[in-house]
Amino acid sequence: MKFRARRRIVAGALALVGIAGIALARPALAAAAPKQRIDLRVLVLDDASTGIDMLRAQLDREGVPYTTVALGAAGRPQITAAFLADTVSGTRRAKFQGVVVPNESAVSGAEATALADFEREFKIRQIDAYTWANPAVGQDLVWSGTLDGAALTVTDAGKAAGFGYLKGTVRIDDRDASVIESYGYLGRKAQNATFTPLVTGTKSGATGSLLGVYEHDGREELVVTLAANRYQTHAMELGHGLVTWLTKGVHLGITRNYFSVHVDDVFLPDDRWDTVHNCTVGDDCNPQRDPAVLPYNSTIRMTPDDVRAAVAWQRASGVKLDMAFNGGGSVEAGAGDPLTKAYLADKGQFRWINHTYEHPYLGCVQDFSVTPWRCTGQWMSQTDITAQIKNNADWARGKGIAIDATELVTGEHSGLRTLPQMPADNPNLAPALNATGIRYIASDASREQAPRAVGNATTVPRFPMNIYYNVATVAEEVDEYNWIYTSRADGGSGICEDNPATSTCIDPLGAAGFQQHIVPTEARIAYDHVVSGNPAPHYAHQSNLAEDRILYPVLDAILARYRATYTAATPVVNPKFAESAQQNQRVAAWRTAVQNGTVEAYTLDGRVTIVNKGAAVEVPLTMPNGTKLVTLSLLGLEIGGGAFGDAYGGERSAWRSVPRNGQQLLRLPS
Repeated sequence: MKFRARRRIVAGALALVGIAGIALARPALAAAAPKQRIDLRVLVLDDASTGIDMLRAQLDREGVPYTTVALGAAGRPQITAAFLADTVSGTRRAKFQGVVVPNESAVSGAEATALADFEREFKIRQIDAYTWANPAVGQDLVWSGTLDGAALTVTDAGKAAGFGYLKGTVRIDDRDASVIESYGYLGRKAQNATFTPLVTGTKSGATGSLLGVYEHDGREELVVTLAANRYQTHAMELGHGLVTWLTKGVHLGITRNYFSVHVDDVFLPDDRWDTVHNCTVGDDCNPQRDPAVLPYNSTIRMTPDDVRAAVAWQRASGVKLDMAFNGGGSVEAGAGDPLTKAYLADKGQFRWINHTYEHPYLGCVQDFSVTPWRCTGQWMSQTDITAQIKNNADWARGKGIAIDATELVTGEHSGLRTLPQMPADNPNLAPALNATGIRYIASDASREQAPRAVGNATTVPRFPMNIYYNVATVAEEVDEYNWIYTSRADGGSGICEDNPATSTCIDPLGAAGFQQHIVPTEARIAYDHVVSGNPAPHYAHQSNLAEDRILYPVLDAILARYRATYTAATPVVNPKFAESAQQNQRVAAWRTAVQNGTVEAYTLDGRVTIVNKGAAVEVPLTMPNGTKLVTLSLLGLEIGGGAFGDAYGGERSAWRSVPRNGQQLLRLPS
């Protein structure tokens, strides 16, 4: 018995020795890195320069929270160690995950020292928004000058560092040959410096870095030597890469490139432009004043062949068109209408939006005895507006056309305020929308850029395209374009010279003007909307799919440029009308949460924690591939879940709903 007892004691002693042995062995191993909490927020030192504004715009587009310190403001916060970091529950905390500065000399003295110490301690990255290629940023200057029209190259290192959503070439636009639009400094690695070009340019036989990483003193600094403002195409194309590099691919915020096109007036005939009298027959042409070259019943309406061409274009492009339809046009054309038959034969190929039954003006009663027209003081009634919405929906259902009954596009966006003649909405509009269950109503983005409430509905801004509703041929489009954009001396209307702040006069376009000027100009404008991350749809008219089908060359040019610039892993997103509205609502709610500071997010020990202390909100998140959703058990143990988010641009991203006092946990890849 004693022997057995002794054996137990010995075994216990051996166990204790084993534990002690492990404990004693640990100091011989590499010391574990101290725990660090990194808050998911960016610090922007703002000097009101164009480069800083460009980066702020990109952070805003994606929804990345940031704190701004206005460097020139009296009484601004000082950049101190306590401002940048502190200790929470025994763990060192970086209050910012990245720092954006105007240039390498943005702050000096104690502030520069505090910033450098902070970046070293927490491995925080810094972007210099715009500077020149000089030894202070690890470079020697190779060349400097105007880069308008140049093609930039994303290096392999750039693709690996956050710009992998780009194929490899980014073009700088040259929108006006008489104006310097983009200036840059091409640099090469300075002697003994550690510098990695991410984006390079070539000009006058010289090649050098325009975006590159300077590693020094235990820090990483992305140096931008390319001038860019928030409105320039190349700034928007490169912007997400800058954010990804700065945040190491872990941040609140999300990016998508949206492209949807609404085709209004389907089943209706559209009035035609008179190229002799510069007016629209059946609209603003006066039969007595303007003896018409065209007959006054001249209209434009699609044919069955045009429907088949639309189906073929969708299949080839991978983009769905949204047909905003007026059932009354079909009824007026008669029971045997070939156009209606063609559309119904392929009704499942399109997305459909209620555009009212007959396309009347839903605002005030208009007086056309004066130019411009004026309101008479009377309004279309709630009963009539309701009938226009309901009758069109009923017509569609009777034909087996699937619609979302919450969506509406009114004729000319009517019923909504139209300055200067109608400064307020038709007071009968909101009650009619409520009565018919409309939640989303289209508005004109050239008049109202932000969504707003109209009764229970919210407006959805749409971008108009300068492919006019009253033209179907190349000749008509060029003629009307010349009328609007040339001076009186050149035979135009003079609108451009009367409105110099919003319009520029051009030399009259010739026969080749459509392909050489109108298509590239309109494609560039729409392309900028796409790469800005704005979900607003574009709109044109059924007349533009008829006869010469002049809308398609513009759409093709937009998609061709996009697909030449972005990888197949970064496709355009083609949202439905309601989905565009819902994205606007998500973004607005998220901005409110960020402004109120109700969402806290940070990384710690390879885990991302998002805590919501305010109202339930959808939170935009972008993470590296391999990130997993996780939860905690009642004992505080981590339970693994599925893969996080959707693949887009080489990352994983998604909106995640987080309830009040709730949290979202993610495990980053090792």
